[in-house]
Amino acid sequence: MTGEFPLGSMRFMSNPVLNDRVLNTWAPPVSDGPVSSWPPPSNDRMTVRGSVSATAVLLVLLLASATVGWLMTGSPVTDADGAISYGIPGAAMLGVIVGFALAILLAFKPHLARVLAPVYALAEGLFVGAISRMFETFYDGIVIQAAGATVAVVAAMLVLYATGIVKVTDRFRRVVMAATFGVMAFYLVSFVISLFGGSVSFLSSASAFSIGFSLLVAGLAAFNLALDFDFIERGAAQGLPKHFEWFAGFGILVTVVWLYLEILRLLAKLRER
Repeated sequence: MTGEFPLGSMRFMSNPVLNDRVLNTWAPPVSDGPVSSWPPPSNDRMTVRGSVSATAVLLVLLLASATVGWLMTGSPVTDADGAISYGIPGAAMLGVIVGFALAILLAFKPHLARVLAPVYALAEGLFVGAISRMFETFYDGIVIQAAGATVAVVAAMLVLYATGIVKVTDRFRRVVMAATFGVMAFYLVSFVISLFGGSVSFLSSASAFSIGFSLLVAGLAAFNLALDFDFIERGAAQGLPKHFEWFAGFGILVTVVWLYLEILRLLAKLRER
């Protein structure tokens, strides 16, 4: 196949939502008095099992929507010079915009997650399906590889966290969050540069440095999963309200999508070597 897929054309964002600010804001206060309205009744509290269920529902919605996005994305167009172009459907781009807006809103209004997290999953799924179809057209079999690698990384991080091999300490949390916001800032700057016709060349190349950078970012996304698991565990222990199960599921969904897209781009770079 002629033509080259623009590896650097998409900027993949990370997960900034599950953090200590949310816990400190919404966790029930500690009371020394004999009467307190906290914690709420047990059936109104966040649980690990409930968070897992909410995450599963959101993943199903994402996969269903991604299927629609895949089917909406037609065949690539070849011009007179043999170059291949592939546009993302308008609905998928709308999904990106809606998903981003909802992510910002939920970061400040987590109590709306029960309603908005499913909408986010459906909106983001359209984009994930479309971009996956584009990558699959240029690199046959890459989507199955990326999906399998994503599942493997999530499972590995869950085992490492559950067994205590990866421990989320305050220092670990600060380092991962600082690095995450650093990557977000870098992607934002590169996106602004692209709006003016420029580019950060190594992001779209298949050089050893570019591959190393993608490995680093994919690893950072994996470490964010540990923060997500820790948030669920601490949130359940501190008696956060029930709707935070959906907020936690939303946070994991953001991280998993980020991880999948980074792995997808990493595999594409390796195919170009």
